[in-house]
Amino acid sequence: MPTIDLTRLKSHRTRTFNLPPSKRISSPSQALTFVNARGFIYFWPIKGIDLPSLWVSVAGDRVVADKHDDPGHVTWRWKDEALDKKKWYYAKILRRKATMISLDIAPYFYALSENYGSPDEDYLIAYQEGRLSQAAKQVYETLLDNGALNTLDLRRLAKLANAKESEFNKALELLQSDFKILPVGVAEAGAWRYSHIYEIVPRHYPELPEQARKISETQARVKLLELYFQSVGAAQARDVNKLFGWGNELTARTIARLVEKGKLKRAEHPKQQGEWLALAELTNSRK
Repeated sequence: MPTIDLTRLKSHRTRTFNLPPSKRISSPSQALTFVNARGFIYFWPIKGIDLPSLWVSVAGDRVVADKHDDPGHVTWRWKDEALDKKKWYYAKILRRKATMISLDIAPYFYALSENYGSPDEDYLIAYQEGRLSQAAKQVYETLLDNGALNTLDLRRLAKLANAKESEFNKALELLQSDFKILPVGVAEAGAWRYSHIYEIVPRHYPELPEQARKISETQARVKLLELYFQSVGAAQARDVNKLFGWGNELTARTIARLVEKGKLKRAEHPKQQGEWLALAELTNSRK
């Protein structure tokens, strides 16, 4: 079995994560180029998950700063100003964390969601099958009936004003992770004069369901997994499942397809146990 070349892997991630000595991203247009090049990234780095993030590409490989005036927090302004511009798809997707997705790749994610082309009915099926909470159902129906709303008005009209904040937030995250709603702007509302505005996905991106219809679930998984490895270079099957949540069987099948295509190689890690998967060019064959 080949082994991973750690020097090549480090060089690969320096480029794909935009780590020093790579030049820092310093403008919204460069941020868009970065998202499009990678296919999908996190907004913030997420502990325990290897994936490029906008924060690291701008601020360097360091902990997200608590101070609001940290230069790295320019990413927050870029993100907010782009919400209604349709430059990329932004919502809490992967592990229900803030994810930025290229518009070319968003249909592959949507093809794996529990949406079948009928926004008025898909959520009811999900609710009846126990995949949607009562709070999420109320939030979705409120947006369906009223159009885009900021979080304060949304919570009130969804009759969740007296519910626990965690219940409301979980409903928002659940609906975002299944591509049913997304933030489309920011309103000066609430004590902090800052509130996301939410809308149902097919209204903001009406072309997305039709684009996704042409993509099979197998094609979608293969595409997303290939992009993931193009970013991280090497990982284990458990890392894949941890990020995408496909389950062991589907993860193994998708990996096998990329191995068959020669895109990935099963390999050993010089310093860690267990089977790894790596881009072919990042491995050394044993003699």
